[in-house]
Amino acid sequence: MKHKVKGRKFHREKGQRNALLKILANNLIIKERMETTGAKAKEIRPTVEKLITLAKKNNLESFRILLSRLPRKAAQKIFYDLAPRYKDRKGGYLRIIKGTKPRRKDATITSIVEFVK
Repeated sequence: MKHKVKGRKFHREKGQRNALLKILANNLIIKERMETTGAKAKEIRPTVEKLITLAKKNNLESFRILLSRLPRKAAQKIFYDLAPRYKDRKGGYLRIIKGTKPRRKDATITSIVEFVK
């Protein structure tokens, strides 16, 4: 039984996994659109959506939490640009388009993750 087991391991140890998710979140926030594997796309969605919900509070505490979880440039972009854009939206800030094309090196099906306009 898989009770209380969530998340994917990606054949990485805990520190490597956390660094991977932080890098993916940073790239997605800066570029606002990213192409990656389906599993990584599904794993990054709740992380980024929780960060946007946190930034929507629009106070100093939430900005400092963002700075502790993201690089400065990404934290500023999410706080000053993305959160005001979604202030009337209750959730569902990201869209995952599945199965766009196979990757050339290992034929893994890729997905596109982007912010909803």
